Amino acid sequence: MAEISTLVLPFFGLILLGFVAAKLRKLDDSALGWLNFFIIYISLPALFFKIIGRTPVEQLTRFDFILTSLGGTYTVFELIFIIGRLRQNTIGDSTLQGLAAAYGNIGYLGPGIAFAAFGEAAALPLALIFAFENLVHFTVAPAFMAFDGKEKRPPLQLARDVALKIALHPFIIATFAGFVAAFTGFQAPTALQTMIDNLAQAAAPCALFAMGVTLALRPLKRVPAEIPYIVPAKLVALPVIMYLFMSLFGNFPAIWVETAVLLSALPTATNVFVIAQQYSMWQERASATVLITTVVSVLSVSALLYLLKSGTLPIDFFP
Repeated sequence: MAEISTLVLPFFGLILLGFVAAKLRKLDDSALGWLNFFIIYISLPALFFKIIGRTPVEQLTRFDFILTSLGGTYTVFELIFIIGRLRQNTIGDSTLQGLAAAYGNIGYLGPGIAFAAFGEAAALPLALIFAFENLVHFTVAPAFMAFDGKEKRPPLQLARDVALKIALHPFIIATFAGFVAAFTGFQAPTALQTMIDNLAQAAAPCALFAMGVTLALRPLKRVPAEIPYIVPAKLVALPVIMYLFMSLFGNFPAIWVETAVLLSALPTATNVFVIAQQYSMWQERASATVLITTVVSVLSVSALLYLLKSGTLPIDFFP
């Protein structure tokens, strides 16, 4: 267990450091502007370009793995969406609840904790999950909001705007550039590659620190009524379903299965709050969900890592 603490605590410690710094310095939202710009537009894209660009081409076309991962994620989304609708919530609120249970913090927490736990062998499954899950999440949110009436744009304009948002997102651009580099065998000049490496190394610590600041700026005012079913769905049901899907529907390398399960167990992504803000609905509850799942995940992720690293959990439940 000491080994697991050594893996987990530095990452959650960086979140705590950002949280304390924001409280002590009484930072506001403007303080995060340039740091978030650096993370989203520069350091994380550099990380994903580096990961994918160095990956053997034959490994980049594992669509069976991508579809299995998305299947596990959206099984939980559908479950929580249906629960929300049964509780008389609007389509918009139910969509955000589903995303809160299915959209993990794979951008900020994922790279650092996966690499620390499994090494660079986790890079490819991490990149594939990150690229395709974000693509689907960015599509699902506006599409479902259109049914709620929150989207006032005509269908064709909505489809165009969603496609542009996906295509121009820095993570998607970096992923595409990485695919091109891998397929063409592109090698960056030494100076450029060194710069990319340095930016990639900065991604995880900066993202974790920024996450801590973000949590400090959105204090918990009340515990939402949805928390009792969203938190178990995100931190327990999703990793269990992902594990079963990976065992049942594919024959994947052990590291790929472990990475997929670990990423599925991460707390709710701060992007859920960003989406809630965009549509002016479920904002306070989205913020509370991010905070609560992040705090609880210190224990749940540690427990999962122990099961994976100790060999207690077999890689293939259906050998």
